[in-house]
Amino acid sequence: MTEFEFDSHMSDLSVEQRELIANVFKEHEFKDIKIKVQPVGSEGDNFGANVKRIIGEKDDKTFKIIAKIAPKTEMLRVMANTVIFFKNEHVMYTEVLPKFTELEKAANIPKEERLRYATCYGTYLEAPNEMILLEDLEVPGYKMLDKVTSLSDEAVKLVLKNFAMLHSLSYALKYEQRETFEKFCQRLVNTWVLMAGVPEMIDYFEKLEVDVQTLIDDDKYKNAIKNTIGQVILRASELAKTYSSSKFSVIQQGDSWTNNIMFRLEDDRAVECCMIDYQLSKRSSPVADLHCLIFNCTDYATRAKHFYDWIDYYYLQLDKRLAKFELKTEEVYPRYQLEADLKLFAKFSLGHAIVMAGLVFREAGNATELKKAMNNDDPNKYMDGMIEQTKLSTSDPATIKKFKTRLEELVDSFIEFGYINASKIV
Repeated sequence: MTEFEFDSHMSDLSVEQRELIANVFKEHEFKDIKIKVQPVGSEGDNFGANVKRIIGEKDDKTFKIIAKIAPKTEMLRVMANTVIFFKNEHVMYTEVLPKFTELEKAANIPKEERLRYATCYGTYLEAPNEMILLEDLEVPGYKMLDKVTSLSDEAVKLVLKNFAMLHSLSYALKYEQRETFEKFCQRLVNTWVLMAGVPEMIDYFEKLEVDVQTLIDDDKYKNAIKNTIGQVILRASELAKTYSSSKFSVIQQGDSWTNNIMFRLEDDRAVECCMIDYQLSKRSSPVADLHCLIFNCTDYATRAKHFYDWIDYYYLQLDKRLAKFELKTEEVYPRYQLEADLKLFAKFSLGHAIVMAGLVFREAGNATELKKAMNNDDPNKYMDGMIEQTKLSTSDPATIKKFKTRLEELVDSFIEFGYINASKIV
């Protein structure tokens, strides 16, 4: 038997990818084995990468890792910013997060109180074979929750506490090692800014809004979402400029929806969480992470009951974590700035949440067709396929009903929290 035998499901891996995987297993004393693979998630969960669970067994021992593998279709790679996504995550896992751990150790923060993230076993960045190998968090008992079900109050608070850790470490790095912080920020690319320079992407979101508008009957909701989806890229680009030089900026996680968070449960209650995706990490406001979590991962009833408590809880946790670095919250990120940012990011967040709702409620069959469209290398057919497959108006009635309910609940929340005015929104 050769040192390693890969099963047939890994036949499309490059020599370099196989070597990286083999080296990881060697380092963990797994040799002369057959390496097996299992898919991770279901259709519609992973469009920007092919995620696999890689398994090695020897005697009575098992070693598992997660491989995030870049798509090879050229058009998909261009439109999905594959090169940038994998570089961003490489920077986060190999430089930023380890640096944050150094800061925690220097501040004598106990291991059990530090920011939890998956161990990175290796990365490969040569296009088109990018790959990132990570700890399989299911081994220590973490699991992914249902993306269409609202996170509980307890689960939201766990993520907010994680954000307080992440953001406080950003501030600590900024105040202690400003040059290092700036270097990281420069290397983390804001893909929204890149999309703002691609007319086809702006056209795509404008057409998506036209389609969504056909589903809405009530003028209240029509007015509220006017120019939200269509201008989501431009608003994101404007916010990026605002925060590129802001003293309140942090390195944010950037994509905190349910499929990018894993929870450890005890008696069906979430007791720990860990973020698992840093491809959209960039310099921004702390509020960008809060908005993304709250408006993409919870329903109206849960938000209505807990929203203000969540904001207070986050700020309290941020205060506690900053104190460990001898920083004062009222100087680093004053409460008035938090409140101002909650309003500043509102229009973008509403548009983004509506787009995400369309992805979350897309039925599995449509997700399969979307993947086919995304793997088309003809530029015109690619965009036509994307527009056709992401249209909500052609979905089945049950999907449309769920989407409309989510949209109306989002608008109601934004209005009730004072972040938009349905009669004046433009």
